[in-house]
Amino acid sequence: MKDGVFQYDRDSIKELNWPDTEYGRYAQQYVSALLEHPVEHFIANVRTAVKVVAVDGLPIPISVNEAEYANSYVCSPYTHYVSYAHEELALLNNQLLEGTLAALLRGMGHLLRTARFNRVVQVNNWLLSTNLYPPVNPDQLLKVLDFLRCEYPGYTLLFRSLSQETSGPIMDALSSYGCRWVPSRQIYLLQHPAGSKAKWLVKRDRALLDKHGYTVEGPDQITEKDIPRIVELYELLYIHKYSEHNPKFTAAYIRLALEKRTLHVHGLRKNGRLDAVLGFYSREGAMTAPLFGYDTSLPQSTGLYRMLSAVLIDLAASRGELLHESSGVGQFKRNRGAVAATEFSAVYDKGTSWLNRSGWAFLGLLLRRVGIPLIQKLKL
Repeated sequence: MKDGVFQYDRDSIKELNWPDTEYGRYAQQYVSALLEHPVEHFIANVRTAVKVVAVDGLPIPISVNEAEYANSYVCSPYTHYVSYAHEELALLNNQLLEGTLAALLRGMGHLLRTARFNRVVQVNNWLLSTNLYPPVNPDQLLKVLDFLRCEYPGYTLLFRSLSQETSGPIMDALSSYGCRWVPSRQIYLLQHPAGSKAKWLVKRDRALLDKHGYTVEGPDQITEKDIPRIVELYELLYIHKYSEHNPKFTAAYIRLALEKRTLHVHGLRKNGRLDAVLGFYSREGAMTAPLFGYDTSLPQSTGLYRMLSAVLIDLAASRGELLHESSGVGQFKRNRGAVAATEFSAVYDKGTSWLNRSGWAFLGLLLRRVGIPLIQKLKL
C-alpha cells in the first residue's frame, strides 16, 4: 500500500471490497473472470498478467508484461507500433514509400526488442481496442503512477486511449508528471449525426434493414446458441479481413459478455441466421464497440456494415452518449458526422534503460513527423 493505493492479484483479489456502483459491479464481473482463468481463455492471442490497483477504493485493472512480442496490440506496444504498422503500409498504395518505411520499421523493431520495449505495465487496460476511463480524477492517476514506479522499477508505465477530446484533464496531469506523448492512431468521435447529408446517409443505411429483411435483436434475444456464430462474424471482419494482431475473442469471452453484460450485444438476424453483430460498453458518458463483425461472404451490396453502423449510431443517440468509433474507415465515418481526433499513449519511461527511453523518443518523433501526417492526409 502507498497513499491509499493497493494492488491485488489472483491470490488476493478476494480481499478487494468492490464499490457498489455501476462501474464497480462491471469491473468485478469483468476483471474477476480474467483473474479466475488464464487471459488466453478469453482472448486467444494475449499473454499477460492482469492485476488490479485500487486507488481510494476505485479498482483499475493493469496488465504486466516482460516481452510477449506475438501478443495482440492491446497489451503489446511492439505489436501496435511495429507489427501492426508494417501490415498497414499497404494502405499507402506507394511502393517506394512502403519499401522505405518497411526498412525503417525493421530497423526500429530490432532496436526496440533490444531495448526490452515490451517490459511494460499498462494502466486501465481492459484488453480492448479502446480503453474508456472510469470515474477517476487526475490526482488519483498520479497516485497510481507513484505506486507503480515503486512496485515495478525498470518498467515502462503506459496509458492508452487518451485524446484531448475525451481525456483532456487526465492528459494535462500526466504531462505535468513527466510522461511523454506517443501518437497511437486517428480515431473518430460522434456526438450525433449533424448536418443534412449525415442524417440522410444514416437514414438511408437504416432503411436497408427493411429492404433486406433484417431484424435488430438486443441482448435479451442473443443467446448461448449464437456464440459460435458471433465468434465467426467477429473473426471474419477483424481477424481475417483486417489483422491477426487484433484481439481474438474466444467463445468464453462472448459467453461472459452475454451472461454478465460486460458488453451489450446486438445483432442483425434474417431467416433465423445471425449475419452481423456488435457489442458495446459505456463509461462516463461515452460508449464504444470493441465487438463488431458481419458475414463478409455476403455481397457488399447487401450493406451489412452500413446497417450495423446505423444501429450503433442509433443506440448512442438513444443513450445520449458520445460514440467513440475507434479507427479505420475514415471517410465513411466522416460522412456520417464523426469528427477525427488523434489518440495518444502516455509513456512514463524514467527509470528504464537509456536504450528504451531512446526507442520511445524516436518512435514518438517518427509518428509525429511522418505517421500522423500521413494518416491525416490519407484520411484513414
